Amino acid sequence: MLIETEATPNPATLKFLPGRIVMEAGTRDFASPEEAEASPLATALFSLGDVTGVFFGRDFISVTAAPGVEWLSLKPDVLGILLDHFSANMPLFMAGSAAGFTVPPESADFGDNPEDADIVAQIRELIDTRIRPAVANDGGDIVYRGFNEGKVFLQMQGACSGCPSSTATLKNGIEQLLKYYVPEVTEVRAI
Repeated sequence: MLIETEATPNPATLKFLPGRIVMEAGTRDFASPEEAEASPLATALFSLGDVTGVFFGRDFISVTAAPGVEWLSLKPDVLGILLDHFSANMPLFMAGSAAGFTVPPESADFGDNPEDADIVAQIRELIDTRIRPAVANDGGDIVYRGFNEGKVFLQMQGACSGCPSSTATLKNGIEQLLKYYVPEVTEVRAI
């Protein structure tokens, strides 16, 4: 089995491509060992001690190294864990634990105004068709969290969370795109 790796715009994060589907639907972001307890793979990666984040995408896993850790020394250990996991066809989540996951509704943080339904639909369409695929190429994801008085609230995940260039991407890329296609958008903010 060959697992390819790709650099991401975040120098602390590498994207690993096992050549198969990782998550059939959705994504999963683990920011701590405690959050990772539901996944044997995420738990194994955090057990290395030098990992501060694990993100499962459709066909990739992004791993974030702790500050000061060099990928030259960490990468072989991560690859070993990934190879063992996928070669043995181990489950991504522990039996019974995946059903216990609760993902907050996308508008949980900023309850959208029903009068803005058409605007929100346009924003979501642009995020799903133009923004999320580009962000996934960089080893992350972006999740819509709300629209209020011209402001769009988004959550960055995976390699995008904490990336030095995420602010520029958010303001110069995403905000400009949304403003162009949806004139009611005045600002985009990360939460």
